[in-house]
Amino acid sequence: MKNIDTLIKLALKEDGVFNDITTKEFVANDKKASAVLVAKKPGILCGVNVFVKIFKTIDKDCKVTLKLKDGTKIKPGDKILEIYSLAKTILAAERIALNFLQYLSGIATLTNLFVKTIKDSKPKIYDTRKTLPGYRELAKYAVKCGGGHNHRMGLYDMVLIKDNHLKLTKDLTTRIANFRKTYKKIPVEIECETIQEVKQAIDAKADIIMLDNTSINNTKKMIKLIRDTSNAKYKPEIEISGGVNLKTAKNFSKLDIDRISVGMLTHSVSALDLSLEVIIK
Repeated sequence: MKNIDTLIKLALKEDGVFNDITTKEFVANDKKASAVLVAKKPGILCGVNVFVKIFKTIDKDCKVTLKLKDGTKIKPGDKILEIYSLAKTILAAERIALNFLQYLSGIATLTNLFVKTIKDSKPKIYDTRKTLPGYRELAKYAVKCGGGHNHRMGLYDMVLIKDNHLKLTKDLTTRIANFRKTYKKIPVEIECETIQEVKQAIDAKADIIMLDNTSINNTKKMIKLIRDTSNAKYKPEIEISGGVNLKTAKNFSKLDIDRISVGMLTHSVSALDLSLEVIIK
């Protein structure tokens, strides 16, 4: 992942880990220590490699013994890894490493909850671009660890024509046809809130039609229209989006759709409770 080293360096600088006045004044400089990373709450683990990389960035000689890997279902009391290093390394790196690990594990855990909520149904759970700036690769990795799927990574790898684009674009069908002459492998998705917009998306042969912020009843009508006009040559995927929560995801999963995109996977997640505890021998 491209941004990990940059994020770690920024985090270390922000926290002033090489000027830890508490450790410097109260812990012997050559003191060695061991610590164990323990789960306090159940969830899905994600970010172990980032956790270790932070410690190795501060002290390349620290010893880490991994016991569990990313994507593992954990329960309270589970030991995730052990560290043996200078005490000052453990004390300086602890908070930053936990911040990354708890945040990513929180995303993986929430994603997994959505995935389990709609299990045995046709649609898959997808993330969105509603991520902390700079953290997108990590956040989307965490979604995959939780069993979810990644939507587009950015503005460059997929066309998503939203409501504001529609206001500023004329003759959409022709524009999309011309686009495909140059970009043959980039999928085109159109966001729709009304039946009229769905008809426009069908005419333009959108690869994916997103039904955004629509009620269950209107959604059913739109789905019927799309499926009734589909054929062997053109059958677009249908995506549901807009304020999706666990309850609405369950309701939508019963419909004939392919995707449910959930912004809260990354923008409203709670950190998973994990703790790094020094071992007294």
